Amino acid sequence: MATYISPEEQDPLDLGWMREALIMAEEALAHDEVPVGCVFVKDGKAIARARNRTNEWRNATLHAELEAIDHLLPHHPAPLNSITLYVTVEPCVMCASALRQIGIGRVLYGCGNERFGGCGSLLDIHSTPHLPTDPPFVAQGGYYREEAIMLLRRFYMSENSKAPQPKKKTTRVLKTNIPPPPPSRPSSALKNVQSTPSSASAPSSTSTLTPDSDLGEKYNESSEGSTTAGRGRQGLPIGSTLVATPRNMTPSR
Repeated sequence: MATYISPEEQDPLDLGWMREALIMAEEALAHDEVPVGCVFVKDGKAIARARNRTNEWRNATLHAELEAIDHLLPHHPAPLNSITLYVTVEPCVMCASALRQIGIGRVLYGCGNERFGGCGSLLDIHSTPHLPTDPPFVAQGGYYREEAIMLLRRFYMSENSKAPQPKKKTTRVLKTNIPPPPPSRPSSALKNVQSTPSSASAPSSTSTLTPDSDLGEKYNESSEGSTTAGRGRQGLPIGSTLVATPRNMTPSR
């Protein structure tokens, strides 16, 4: 079962970093990718950020998390137990497995992923005792959940010209009603999962996001998103790591 943190319990520092992840998700949307973005944070600094690039490179493994990990590990070898990942959508089973294998400390996400989620929505990859060789990690959702849902809904409202058989969607209406998150795991259930205190301080510069509205048919609950697509933004290099891309080169609004 996925764990959601109520808005009143969310740390403003975590919300600041999630806004940075939403900026990457907006960039993905602007490039006709499923709008998922992420930021890896250590000691209050973003050490990697990325977005989905599966359509761009015709590579189904280029999810935002794996894209960032590829460029992160040469500079920050595993285990990454002092690092927090902020990602707009719950990591899928593939990404959750990779995160556990590299020993990530903590994962905070926006909306759930009912069809493919590996952090409680479908499978408990992050906490299952059946993977004894890799330590579990804390995974909690609900951070800018509605904004993340609306981004996904906006994507699935558009026609995907790269699909084998694009569907006509001219009659679809963007829904703005967002249901509450599913029942959450009680916090006591997390006591046996290793937790890394958040060392993330708020990003020095964040964007103000304005929620748009609707759920994507393929991510279901993980179709939770919002805000204006970043038109005209400068594209980031593959991986978008801060080693190659300083914060001041991150696309601005």
